[in-house]
Amino acid sequence: MKPIFKSALFGSLLYCLAAVSQAQPAGGPGGPGPDGNMRARMHEHMAQRASDLKTKLKLTAEQEGSWKTYMAEMKPPADMKRPARGEMEKLSTPERLDKMREMRKLHEAESDRRDGATRTFYATLNAEQKAVFDASTAERFQRRTPMEPRKP
Repeated sequence: MKPIFKSALFGSLLYCLAAVSQAQPAGGPGGPGPDGNMRARMHEHMAQRASDLKTKLKLTAEQEGSWKTYMAEMKPPADMKRPARGEMEKLSTPERLDKMREMRKLHEAESDRRDGATRTFYATLNAEQKAVFDASTAERFQRRTPMEPRKP
Protein backbone atom coordinates (compact mmCIF):
# COMPACT_ATOMS: atom_id res chain seq x y z
CA MET A 1 0.00 0.00 0.00
CA LYS A 2 1.44 3.37 -1.00
CA PRO A 3 2.10 5.93 1.76
CA ILE A 4 -0.20 8.53 0.16
CA PHE A 5 -3.05 6.04 -0.01
CA LYS A 6 -2.47 5.07 3.64
CA SER A 7 -2.58 8.72 4.69
CA ALA A 8 -5.76 9.35 2.71
CA LEU A 9 -7.39 6.21 4.12
CA PHE A 10 -6.39 7.08 7.67
CA GLY A 11 -7.61 10.68 7.25
CA SER A 12 -10.93 9.48 5.86
CA LEU A 13 -11.33 7.08 8.75
CA LEU A 14 -10.66 9.84 11.28
CA TYR A 15 -13.13 12.14 9.51
CA CYS A 16 -15.83 9.44 9.58
CA LEU A 17 -15.23 8.70 13.25
CA ALA A 18 -15.47 12.40 14.11
CA ALA A 19 -18.70 12.74 12.13
CA VAL A 20 -20.24 9.69 13.80
CA SER A 21 -19.26 10.83 17.30
CA GLN A 22 -20.84 14.25 16.72
CA ALA A 23 -24.03 12.68 15.39
CA GLN A 24 -24.54 10.65 18.59
CA PRO A 25 -27.12 11.95 21.08
CA ALA A 26 -25.63 13.96 23.93
CA GLY A 27 -27.06 11.68 26.58
CA GLY A 28 -28.46 12.48 29.97
CA PRO A 29 -26.82 12.78 33.34
CA GLY A 30 -25.89 9.10 33.27
CA GLY A 31 -23.80 9.39 30.14
CA PRO A 32 -24.08 8.69 26.44
CA GLY A 33 -26.17 5.92 25.00
CA PRO A 34 -29.32 5.27 22.99
CA ASP A 35 -31.53 6.18 25.91
CA GLY A 36 -29.10 8.70 27.34
CA ASN A 37 -28.80 6.93 30.67
CA MET A 38 -25.82 4.62 30.92
CA ARG A 39 -26.03 4.45 34.72
CA ALA A 40 -29.57 3.04 34.61
CA ARG A 41 -28.53 0.43 32.05
CA MET A 42 -25.54 -0.52 34.20
CA HIS A 43 -27.79 -1.00 37.24
CA GLU A 44 -30.20 -3.12 35.20
CA HIS A 45 -27.29 -5.26 34.02
CA MET A 46 -26.00 -5.68 37.58
CA ALA A 47 -29.47 -6.62 38.81
CA GLN A 48 -29.84 -9.22 36.04
CA ARG A 49 -26.43 -10.76 36.84
CA ALA A 50 -27.32 -10.89 40.54
CA SER A 51 -30.64 -12.55 39.75
CA ASP A 52 -28.90 -15.11 37.53
CA LEU A 53 -26.33 -15.84 40.24
CA LYS A 54 -29.02 -16.28 42.87
CA THR A 55 -30.84 -18.75 40.63
CA LYS A 56 -27.66 -20.72 39.98
CA LEU A 57 -26.77 -20.84 43.69
CA LYS A 58 -30.13 -22.40 44.69
CA LEU A 59 -30.05 -20.70 48.08
CA THR A 60 -31.81 -22.23 51.05
CA ALA A 61 -34.27 -20.31 53.20
CA GLU A 62 -31.57 -19.90 55.85
CA GLN A 63 -29.25 -18.27 53.30
CA GLU A 64 -31.77 -15.68 52.09
CA GLY A 65 -30.87 -13.22 54.84
CA SER A 66 -27.17 -13.39 54.07
CA TRP A 67 -27.95 -12.95 50.36
CA LYS A 68 -29.97 -9.79 51.05
CA THR A 69 -27.18 -8.43 53.25
CA TYR A 70 -24.61 -9.27 50.58
CA MET A 71 -26.61 -7.56 47.84
CA ALA A 72 -27.13 -4.46 49.98
CA GLU A 73 -23.38 -4.25 50.62
CA MET A 74 -22.54 -4.70 46.95
CA LYS A 75 -24.56 -1.67 45.82
CA PRO A 76 -22.32 1.24 44.88
CA PRO A 77 -22.68 4.21 47.21
CA ALA A 78 -24.80 7.04 45.86
CA ASP A 79 -22.44 9.74 47.11
CA MET A 80 -19.29 8.59 45.27
CA LYS A 81 -19.11 11.06 42.43
CA ARG A 82 -16.23 12.37 40.41
CA PRO A 83 -15.33 15.98 41.00
CA ALA A 84 -16.44 18.33 38.25
CA ARG A 85 -13.88 18.82 35.51
CA GLY A 86 -13.98 22.58 36.04
CA GLU A 87 -13.31 22.09 39.75
CA MET A 88 -10.21 19.99 39.06
CA GLU A 89 -8.91 22.46 36.47
CA LYS A 90 -8.99 25.28 39.03
CA LEU A 91 -6.70 23.37 41.41
CA SER A 92 -2.92 23.54 41.36
CA THR A 93 -1.06 20.35 40.44
CA PRO A 94 -0.25 19.43 44.08
CA GLU A 95 -3.88 20.08 45.08
CA ARG A 96 -5.09 17.94 42.17
CA LEU A 97 -2.73 15.13 43.22
CA ASP A 98 -4.04 15.36 46.79
CA LYS A 99 -7.62 15.21 45.51
CA MET A 100 -6.82 12.14 43.38
CA ARG A 101 -5.11 10.47 46.38
CA GLU A 102 -8.23 11.15 48.44
CA MET A 103 -10.43 9.58 45.73
CA ARG A 104 -8.13 6.52 45.55
CA LYS A 105 -8.43 6.06 49.33
CA LEU A 106 -12.23 6.26 49.12
CA HIS A 107 -12.29 3.73 46.28
CA GLU A 108 -9.96 1.41 48.17
CA ALA A 109 -12.11 1.62 51.30
CA GLU A 110 -15.20 0.88 49.23
CA SER A 111 -13.47 -2.09 47.62
CA ASP A 112 -12.41 -3.41 51.04
CA ARG A 113 -16.02 -3.12 52.24
CA ARG A 114 -17.29 -5.14 49.26
CA ASP A 115 -14.51 -7.71 49.72
CA GLY A 116 -15.57 -8.21 53.33
CA ALA A 117 -19.22 -8.61 52.33
CA THR A 118 -18.26 -11.17 49.69
CA ARG A 119 -16.16 -13.16 52.16
CA THR A 120 -18.95 -13.14 54.73
CA PHE A 121 -21.53 -14.32 52.20
CA TYR A 122 -19.16 -16.91 50.71
CA ALA A 123 -18.69 -18.44 54.18
CA THR A 124 -22.44 -19.22 54.30
CA LEU A 125 -22.35 -21.30 51.10
CA ASN A 126 -21.94 -25.06 50.92
CA ALA A 127 -19.23 -26.65 48.75
CA GLU A 128 -21.43 -26.98 45.65
CA GLN A 129 -22.60 -23.37 45.93
CA LYS A 130 -19.03 -22.18 46.40
CA ALA A 131 -18.04 -23.90 43.16
CA VAL A 132 -20.93 -22.18 41.34
CA PHE A 133 -20.05 -18.82 42.92
CA ASP A 134 -16.38 -19.26 41.98
CA ALA A 135 -17.22 -20.08 38.37
CA SER A 136 -19.70 -17.21 38.07
CA THR A 137 -17.42 -14.57 39.52
CA ALA A 138 -14.26 -15.81 37.75
CA GLU A 139 -15.63 -14.91 34.33
CA ARG A 140 -14.80 -11.26 35.02
CA PHE A 141 -11.14 -12.21 34.90
CA GLN A 142 -11.23 -14.38 31.79
CA ARG A 143 -9.50 -13.00 28.74
CA ARG A 144 -11.68 -12.55 25.73
CA THR A 145 -11.66 -10.38 22.65
CA PRO A 146 -13.72 -7.19 22.85
CA MET A 147 -16.30 -8.55 20.40
CA GLU A 148 -16.59 -11.97 22.05
CA PRO A 149 -19.79 -12.31 24.10
CA ARG A 150 -19.76 -13.44 27.72
CA LYS A 151 -20.51 -17.05 28.45
CA PRO A 152 -24.06 -17.64 29.77
